[in-house]
Amino acid sequence: MPVHLLVFAVLAFGLLRLMPGDPVAAILGDQPFTREDYNRLQESLGLSGSIPEQFLTYLQGLLALDLGTSLVSLRPVSGELAVRIPATVELAALGMVACILVSVIASLLAVVRPKSIVARIMTAYSRAAGAIPDFVLAVLGLIFLYATLRVLPAPMGRLSPGLAQPNTVTGFPFLDTMLQGYWDATGDMAAHLVLPIAVLALSQAPIMTNLLITGLRKSIDSPSTLFRIATGASRFTVYLSVYRRAIPSAVTIAGSIFAGLIGGAIIIEQLFGFVGLGSYASTAVAGSDYPALQGFLLVAAALVLVVFLVIDVLNMIIDPRRRPGAEKED
Repeated sequence: MPVHLLVFAVLAFGLLRLMPGDPVAAILGDQPFTREDYNRLQESLGLSGSIPEQFLTYLQGLLALDLGTSLVSLRPVSGELAVRIPATVELAALGMVACILVSVIASLLAVVRPKSIVARIMTAYSRAAGAIPDFVLAVLGLIFLYATLRVLPAPMGRLSPGLAQPNTVTGFPFLDTMLQGYWDATGDMAAHLVLPIAVLALSQAPIMTNLLITGLRKSIDSPSTLFRIATGASRFTVYLSVYRRAIPSAVTIAGSIFAGLIGGAIIIEQLFGFVGLGSYASTAVAGSDYPALQGFLLVAAALVLVVFLVIDVLNMIIDPRRRPGAEKED
C-alpha cells in the first residue's frame, strides 16, 4: 500500500502541474500587487522553487501526514477532507449494500426458473455491465421522479430547508441522525437518499449479478448440491450452500465495484447538491487548488486500497484455500 500510494502521489503531482493557469495569480485576483507580494504568497503556498524542490517539499509533508494548505480556503487540506470523507463513504457504502441486495435477488430470479421471462430479463440486465452510466440514470430519475411525478424532494442537499443539520457524532450524516434520535431528519434524509442510492446500485449491480449467475449455475449442478437435495435439506439450506460456493468471485470483484461507487458518489453528490468529496474536488478544480486536488486524489486512492485489503481478508475467511500457505498445506 505505501508503494502504491507513493507512485500515485508522484503521478498526481506531475499531472496537476500540467494544468493551465496560475494559482497564485488566481488568489491575488484583480487587486494590484507587487512582485514581492507574488513571491511571498508563492512561497507561503509551497509553490516556489523548481518542480523537483516542490515535490520534495510535498513528500516531506506526506511523511508528516500533512497534505498542505488549500489555496482557496487557506485551511489545512487534511482537516477539510476529514470532514467530507465520511459523508461520501456513507453514500458509497449504502450504495454497496443496495448493490448486493439487487445482485442477490436478480441472480436468484435468473437461476430458479431459467426459462421464465423474469429470468431472461435478469440475465439481460446482468449483461449490461458497464453500459449504464450512473449520471444518466440520475438525470432520468430526477426528470421522472422529481420534475414530473413530484414524489421525491428537490435535489438540494441531504436535508430539506428548515431542518437543522444533525450534530456530528460519527461524521456519517445519516447514521448521526439515528444515533441522536433525530427521526424527522432521518426520514427526510432517507427520502433524499433513495434516488442516489438506487442510481449507484443499478449502475454497478450488473457486474456482480453476472458473476453470481455464472457461479450459481455451476454450483446448482454440483454433486454436493444434488446430495443436499437428495437428503431432504430445506430449500433455504440448499440455496445458502449454493450461494456460499458461488460468492467468492463476486466478493473479489466487490473491491472494484466499491471503487466505482466512490467515484459515482462523487458525481452524484454534485447532481444532488450533497456536501462531500465531490463538491470539494469541484471547487479545487475551479480554483486550480493544487494541494486540495493532490490531497483529494491521494485520499481517494487510499480508500480504494483499503477496500481491496478488506476484500482480500474476506476472501480468505470465506475460502480457506486462499489463505497464505494453503497450497503448501494441501
